[in-house]
Amino acid sequence: MNYPTNVKYTKEHEWIRLEGDVAYVGITDYAQQQLGDIVFVDIQTEGETLEADEAFGTIEVVKTISDLFMPVGGEVLEQNAALADQPELVNQDPYGEGWLIKVKPAADADFDNLLDAEAYKALINE
Repeated sequence: MNYPTNVKYTKEHEWIRLEGDVAYVGITDYAQQQLGDIVFVDIQTEGETLEADEAFGTIEVVKTISDLFMPVGGEVLEQNAALADQPELVNQDPYGEGWLIKVKPAADADFDNLLDAEAYKALINE
């Protein structure tokens, strides 16, 4: 199981990595393993401003569809276009090529409410 320390985590198994004034968002290694083979990623919120914990899209596996939640409030700038043809990138490289969206975090985005790698690892191993 992979727990990068350069990202913050949510209890719903999303991660966020701030790079300047833009943040990348995806699902964790644990989440992709629990879901299984990802067959489709549906994100219809590009250009919208959403609050923390609001759904920004869904991820589909053979047997189920799961909601994807915003780690912090902000504007959805872009979705990962590569996932349209290669949704399996989320399984293969969840913290890299398998990112889901780019977000411009709101000025009051609360990163302190998110989990660090150790806290997330503790959550998974409860």
